[in-house]
This record gives sequence, structure tokens and C-alpha cells, in this order.
Amino acid sequence: MSPDTTTQHSQTLSRGLRSLEILADSPKPLSIAELSSELGVHRSIAYRIVRTLEDHSLVVRDEAGKVSSGPGLAALARGVSRDLQTAALPELTVLANELGMTAFVAVWDRHDCVTLVTVEPRHSRAAVAQRPGTRHAFSAGAPGIAIQSAVSEEEWQRLAPGQPYRSESGAARLQGFATSHDEVIAGLSSVAAPVRVPGRLPAAVAVVYIRSAHPEAELGARIAASARAIEEQLS
Repeated sequence: MSPDTTTQHSQTLSRGLRSLEILADSPKPLSIAELSSELGVHRSIAYRIVRTLEDHSLVVRDEAGKVSSGPGLAALARGVSRDLQTAALPELTVLANELGMTAFVAVWDRHDCVTLVTVEPRHSRAAVAQRPGTRHAFSAGAPGIAIQSAVSEEEWQRLAPGQPYRSESGAARLQGFATSHDEVIAGLSSVAAPVRVPGRLPAAVAVVYIRSAHPEAELGARIAASARAIEEQLS
């Protein structure tokens, strides 16, 4: 295979994967024209990408021809950090229903925190939606601070060169949890604790909420206890 052919195939794969990222981040289905604009390619190329992804149930099109993420992605997602998901789900369910808040696990993905699995409370009208796959930079939000608190600043610079190490991480290491307010989304607060996964980069268990009757220290202690329970199951 020639280098030109290899480059072309890599570009096609990259565009397909980027299409899935765009659709996952979009709050609504996208037309082929909108997707092609986001990708920066001709509509005919976007159409061929969509047809290929459709064949694998990774995207679906509605009656108007608009494209959204498909059920095939859910099947793939089940295999991502399966042991962490299995250990975390019972703890997240208890946390969500006990506190009346959305509980989730965030994992380290290159320069971002990405939500791996989430549970919303059964009986709450004001729960915040936190979709799996949601990502935000380490420079914003309690989960990122919690993950950073699980490693030293020197180790962070080795693992994530050029990425800032937040000063709040030192305090979070001492108290066992991190907090944030109005960082990722205005009006929302989050509390998170690190989860140290054997042989892998640390993760974080967190809650996100608009308001709470629980003191922040109480929330932090409760979430840190859930993080320890998850670690015990993974050890």
C-alpha cells in the first residue's frame, strides 16, 4: 500500500470518528449540510461517511434526513472501562437517590475529563443532566481537580506535559475531595473525589447540582466514601 493510500485511509477514518464526536456533542440531530460544515468537507463526502456509519448502527437518520448518534455506540460504550462501570454503578445509584443529585464517574482522556457513566435521581424535578461522553478541560470543574489531586504536580507534568496543574489540587488531596462553582456551566456546582484505578490513570466520582441543603464538607465526605468503596471493588 502506498503512503498516499495510507494517508487517505487515515483521513477517512479520522473524519468518521470526528463525525461521531460532533454528533455526540450536538444537542439536536444535524442535517448532512450541517455535518459537512462542521467537518469542513463537501456534502458528498459527509454523505458517504454517514452511510458507512449507518451500516454499523453508529448513526441513524430520521424522516427529515437528519443525523444523530445511533444505538451501536451504546454497545461500544459498554465495553469501555467495564470493570470501573460495574463497580461504580451501584455506588452512583445510591449517591444519586440519597442526595437527590446526578452522580457520575469522569475519566481521564488526553487533555479532558470525560463522563463515563451517570445516574440521575429517581425522585427529583431539578436534577442536572450529565450525559455519558460529556467532556470538559481539566482547567474547569471539580472532577478535573479531583483527578489531578491523585497525582503529584511532577507526575502530572510527565503525564500531561504543557497542561496546567491547578493549585486547588493540593487542597483537594488534603481534604479528600474537590469542589467547583460556576466553572463548567454557570449556576452549577460540583463535588468530586478521586478514584485510583490499579494500573490505569485516576478517575473521579462526582455529583453536580444547582443547589443543596447538604453542607459542602458533608457532600465531600460522602462522595469520598463512595470513591473508596469503588476502589476496594477494583483492588
